[in-house]
Amino acid sequence: MSNMDVFVAVKSRRSVRSYLPDAVPKDKLDRILEAARLSPSAMNRQPWHFVVVTDKETRKALSSGHFAHFIEEAPVVIVGCADKDASPKWCVVDTTIAMQTMVLVATGEGLGTCWIGSFKEEDVKSLLGIPPSYAVIALITVGYPNEKPSLTRTVRSMIFRRRRLESIVSHDAFGNAYKCASQSIDE
Repeated sequence: MSNMDVFVAVKSRRSVRSYLPDAVPKDKLDRILEAARLSPSAMNRQPWHFVVVTDKETRKALSSGHFAHFIEEAPVVIVGCADKDASPKWCVVDTTIAMQTMVLVATGEGLGTCWIGSFKEEDVKSLLGIPPSYAVIALITVGYPNEKPSLTRTVRSMIFRRRRLESIVSHDAFGNAYKCASQSIDE
């Protein structure tokens, strides 16, 4: 087992939409879920609940979203739910933080993920028995990637490059130029 540097995980993480049929080992899944449990939340309310879906028919039912047909192929889908009663103001932000933490830990474990927002909340709630006091925030697929680098993806990454740090950060006040200490951070 090797642990990946967090910054390397952030840089290497990508949305995976094709998975090998191999099961995700329980110890890796447990670490991913433990990372969510340890995530910060407002006043430590931890207003989240995660439904781990491995059943093939349930995954198939979740894959009905317009951009979510590949969900059926992923061996694991984690459904992030926010408890609106536990933290009405911050439950969505807190659950989102926990889910992003799971994505980074999964990347460090050598797994691929994809954050999915293409779903009908009421359908997901009905399918999984999620109580009315919870909001479905997102679904995350988890598994071993079955994607080989493609010319299309390479061209797309060249066209849709990440913005430079200086274009999204200001110093002390909005619009004041921020200067990076090193150019390597943008590369």
